[in-house]
Amino acid sequence: MRLVTYLHHGMTGVGTLDEQSARIRPLDLFDGRPIPDMLTLIREGLDAITPSVMRPAIPRVEVDLLAPIPRPTRNIFCVGKNYRRHAEEFARSGFDTSSSAAVPEHPMVFTKVPESVIGDHDTILYPEGTSNAVDYEAELAVVIGKPGRGISRAQAMGHVFGYTIVNDVTARDWQQRHGQWFLGKSFDTFCPMGPVLVTADELDPSALDIRCWVNDELRQQANTRDLIFDIPTLIATISAGITLQPGDIIATGTPEGVGAGFDPPRFLRRGNEVVIEIQGIGRLVNDVF
Repeated sequence: MRLVTYLHHGMTGVGTLDEQSARIRPLDLFDGRPIPDMLTLIREGLDAITPSVMRPAIPRVEVDLLAPIPRPTRNIFCVGKNYRRHAEEFARSGFDTSSSAAVPEHPMVFTKVPESVIGDHDTILYPEGTSNAVDYEAELAVVIGKPGRGISRAQAMGHVFGYTIVNDVTARDWQQRHGQWFLGKSFDTFCPMGPVLVTADELDPSALDIRCWVNDELRQQANTRDLIFDIPTLIATISAGITLQPGDIIATGTPEGVGAGFDPPRFLRRGNEVVIEIQGIGRLVNDVF
């Protein structure tokens, strides 16, 4: 299923988006109650939902698409330096203050606050006077459906509910200045997400093309087969000591081509548009202002 969280006439709903991205079919629980949010759907499971009988399909043009999970219940798990060529460009950039080698031996995990999440066509707020090194990072994100702790690699994919797109927007100067990544990654509006959450049964995440454009200029182009640490490894690593919960989000890392990787750096500015496309999911579009 291609699931979306939408706003229609002031009311939020959860539905399926058709293959032509033309119509949204609202979803209900089997007892007839409308599904209030995506987290409820994830916790209840796909077997507990049905297309709404009382509410007709809605033309896509009549709704605003929100982030699939507009406010995650916990911080978003993020993975740094998870594509070899990006790890190497970041090590050369002068902004990498991590103590690990250019290509890490183990997954580097940090988090972003839930309040940083915005949706498709929402605006990334440029932090004027706070940062002048705002960067983009196109990433495949994994949404957990089944809880677990100490999950093995062999069992990991059984805990995945689906996949979406995340732009891990970053204030590089804050990342460099503070010697850690949390603050510079967690500014308001620094986690565009969506617009679609594709369920795990419809997508093989092991070989997806991923691209990012800034003002129609292709900056990032890679494939998820190039991940240093694949999704089962990330789930096993994080869950070794932390119980993963339904609705948890893991952003799997960005490929080569971020602004910090150019000489001189090519950071975002007011008026820019960032477009991220991942095969099988769609496009996430945000402007900067």
